[in-house]
Formats: sequence, structure tokens, C-alpha cells
Amino acid sequence: MDKWQSPIAPGISWYQESVGERPTYPTLDGSRSVDVAIIGGGYTGLQAAFNLARAGVSVALLEAARLGDGASGRNGGQLNTGQRWWPEDLEKQVGYERSKILFDMAEDAKRHLLDFASAHGIEMDYRPGQLNVSHKRGHEREYQANAQIAAERYNYPHISFMDGKETAERLGSNSYHCGVRDTGTGHVHPLKLLVGLARVASSAGAQIYENTCATAIEKTRNGPGGKILVKTAKGTLSADRVLIATNAYIGNLEPVTAAHIMPIGSFIAATAPLDDYPNVIPGGEAVADSRFVVRYFRKDKDNRLLFGGREVYSSKNPQDTAQAIRKQIVETYPALKDVPVTHAWGGNVGITLPRQPFVREVMPGVTSIGGYSGHGVMLSNYCGKLYADTVLGKATDLDHLAALNIRAFPGGTHMRTPLLFLALTWFALRDRL
Repeated sequence: MDKWQSPIAPGISWYQESVGERPTYPTLDGSRSVDVAIIGGGYTGLQAAFNLARAGVSVALLEAARLGDGASGRNGGQLNTGQRWWPEDLEKQVGYERSKILFDMAEDAKRHLLDFASAHGIEMDYRPGQLNVSHKRGHEREYQANAQIAAERYNYPHISFMDGKETAERLGSNSYHCGVRDTGTGHVHPLKLLVGLARVASSAGAQIYENTCATAIEKTRNGPGGKILVKTAKGTLSADRVLIATNAYIGNLEPVTAAHIMPIGSFIAATAPLDDYPNVIPGGEAVADSRFVVRYFRKDKDNRLLFGGREVYSSKNPQDTAQAIRKQIVETYPALKDVPVTHAWGGNVGITLPRQPFVREVMPGVTSIGGYSGHGVMLSNYCGKLYADTVLGKATDLDHLAALNIRAFPGGTHMRTPLLFLALTWFALRDRL
């Protein structure tokens, strides 16, 4: 088993234990010159690195910790459908034409991920199906409309409405009142995907460096011929272009990204295998509920329940995480009160104010992409590919996300985090009412 304890992600995840020993990559020692430098070793950065290297572009990727320590290696594994908003809600904001483009882009992202894993022999334990369920009464009409709109306006016939009885049967729980079932998506083992993606990127010729934190980004001079320098403790990358793909772990590296992508804690626990509880999600779908502070859960191929949704944003104690999530598990499934929680883990994920991806050139030659706000498994992989396509002059589909109005979080550098904490606490209280 891989005994590595991440400095940025408290707890040993079930993903980490089930993968076993992960490949290691060297630390950058000395200076390098490349066409493209990538900061961040999650899905976005690795997909960009693979697609660029495969096309003959020299590319180096820096990961501050180990590959998989960030959200890409420890998330809920759900692919979802569409963008973070339901399409009918996004349509009210940006109009039908742009909403349809963004919905279709998300479907392209889903296909890209599944095709990519198949083409490169990445066994990511894909399981089909997702249930989106309402924790409050009175939402039946809204959920019925979602299924109808998806089929009729977005050419997506895979969503069907579930009344209270069907919802209870498919969940094995009476905690939710209605929902929709989506047979056109599914869920994966995120760390197996990431390990396979890193292998493929490295094999394509991308230089990958772990435990190498970028400390500064500087431009040598303006105008043609100017290089961008990415500085680290033991060396510097000189590049024509830079991709910032740090998501929630931007820190003080680049202020525009830090103002628009906020880190919040996300926590998950895994139970022992539920072989004696066949009525818990008998169809094997992933589940996400209607709370603002979403509870999300699924069974993996080993029949463990993986449950996420802790409403605390600062704890670094895995035991506290296990106890808090156990309470939520028992609220949903009282029969599981004596089932052991074997693993608990957490860390930061990146959100934006409107819960839509942040894509922007933050300085000449430097593009920042992140803030997937819970829809990152498929969108981040696709955005990495689209960034490479843009660099290679093949397509500009990334412009659809760059055109979104992603406002900065209010409060400035010092008040941004406390204001977000207050807002999330308020919404968590509303979820209970």
C-alpha cells in the first residue's frame, strides 16, 4: 500500500489504499527551457501536457506535492451531466443558444474522457448511472421539468423523473422525496484515472516534476521574444506559454486567479463493504442531492459506500471527518449505524462565485483554468485538452468558457475567506430548514 501522507490532504483515502504504490516523479533540480510550462498536476494540467507532448511540443509540468494529492486524486468520482447549473437555469442567465453550446461541450467532455480511458487502457472502474434527489418536499414539478427540458430542448433523452416511491427504492432510503435518474453518465475511481493519465502523459514525452512548488511567475520582457519564467526552490522553467492549473491551490502565486477561485474543504468517508445491505443503491448509481452544501455518495466496485458532504471547512483531523460524515450516513441510512467507517479524507476543491469554470489569460502568455465547482472530473480533463488545442491552433472551443462572466469574490485578499465561510455557513443552515 502507498503509505504517503499528503501534506495538503489529511487522511489516507480509500482510493490511495486501493491503488497501491503510485509511480513517483523527480523534483525539478536546475533550469529548463520548454515551449509550455504547466503549473499543477491534476486532470487539467496532465491532459494539457499529454496533448501538447503528443503533438511534439516540449512541455514541463510542476506539481507542488505528489500527483493525486489534489482534488483530482480524491474527489467524489461523479461525471455529472452538463455544467454546474441545470441547463434551464443557465439558459435564464446566458440565453438558449449559449446554454446549448455549454451543455453540448459538457457532453463532448464526457465522451472525451470515456474514449480517452478506453484508448489508453486506463481502468478507472467506470460504473453507469446517477441520481439527483431532492431533500425537501415540493420539488416534483421542478424535477419533472428538468427531465422534459433535457430531452426536448437539449437532445438528452437519458433523464427520467422519479417520484417518492421510486426514489426510495433506488436509494434504499426514505430521506429524499423525488429526483431524476440519469442513465447517460456515471462515476469513476478518480485516482486510478489520474495515475493512468500521468503515465500516458509521461510516455508521450511530457516532463513531470513532483514536490516542486512554483514560487513566482515573471515575464523577462514585453513584446516578441520575451520569455515567461516559472521559478521554484531549485530551478526555473523558461517558456513561451504558461498554464496555471492549480485550481484550489493557487495560494499567492498569481493574484487574479486567487481572486476568482476560492478553496473550500471537501471531505469523504468510506465504509466497510456493504455486502449485507443489498438495498443500498441497488442499481449502483452515484447520488447527489439538492443541498447547497451538496451531499454526494456512491458505491464503488468493492461495494463500499463512499459518502461526501461534511459541512465544516477547516478541520484537518481525519477522525473528526469520519465522525461527522458517519452522522450524515446514518441520517440517510439508519441501518448502517454499526457499519465501520474505514477511511476518511479531505482537502480543498476550487469554486467560483457563479459555480462556473474560470478561464482567463491573467498575463500575456499565461492562461489560468480552474474553479470547476463540483463538475471537475470530466470538465477539467476536457479543458486541458482544449487548452492544448488552442496552443496548437486546432480549435478555440475554450473561448466559450472564457466568455462566462466570472466575478471575483468580494472582500479583497484579507476578507475573502471569512466572507465565504459566513456565506457557506448560512447556506448550510438553510439546507436544514
